Amino acid sequence: MGADAGAAVAMRVAVISDIHGNCVALEAVLEEIRRSAVDKIVCLGGTVQGGPQPAESIKTLRRLGCPIVMGNADAWLLKDKPDPGEPTSKEQLEVRDWTLSCLSSADLEFMRGFRPTLKVELEGTRWLLCFHGSPLSYDDALYPHTPKEEWERLLGPFAPAIMAGGHTHTQQLRRIREGFYFNPGSVGVAYDHYQPKATFHNDPWAEYVIFSYEEKRSNVQFLRANYDVTELVRVIKASGRPHSDVMIGYYAPSSK
Repeated sequence: MGADAGAAVAMRVAVISDIHGNCVALEAVLEEIRRSAVDKIVCLGGTVQGGPQPAESIKTLRRLGCPIVMGNADAWLLKDKPDPGEPTSKEQLEVRDWTLSCLSSADLEFMRGFRPTLKVELEGTRWLLCFHGSPLSYDDALYPHTPKEEWERLLGPFAPAIMAGGHTHTQQLRRIREGFYFNPGSVGVAYDHYQPKATFHNDPWAEYVIFSYEEKRSNVQFLRANYDVTELVRVIKASGRPHSDVMIGYYAPSSK
């Protein structure tokens, strides 16, 4: 921001992550953000893979013009030969092929411009450091139950930064030495990690954060934007995405 030396700095940043090709959810979040008077939007990656609207999601992000971090699923799409950081099924590979068929060469070039990390300057030596998994790798996964030693190894060296990461689809806040870390959760695939597998389902809302900073004071507001699951089911059915019945079952079991 253009501020005089010594003047108080005020900043409001909307932080979104893990859209995964669910543009119905993304538009619901953006509608709320438009009413929130933010200075900047930052996306922490996980943009298109898996969902029924990869091209629509990229079009929306290109229109926003916000800085975007490279996520593991983004990098997986861009590799000539997928080498994911976690086991991959035949079904996931088929969805990947379909996703690529929906994207233009310009879309893929846009994605290649996603950054490993990015910084939002706040005040003096304070900044918001943004990444997908950790500043070291988009594959790193940080959960509330992750051992303290792993948190320290991955994030401790970057304190006292305020840090924002995605990847785990888990809204959370954790102190890291003199700084802290938050995860805004997932826009497109929010779910409870601790639910029984037999009744697994995704939540009918999109998660995000409004982060504000003024006069060395920080505030993290965790938010959920409800969206029309019936519309999402309609979009999935019309998309041609492989294994759409399975995806519909995660969002609306009665609509399969």
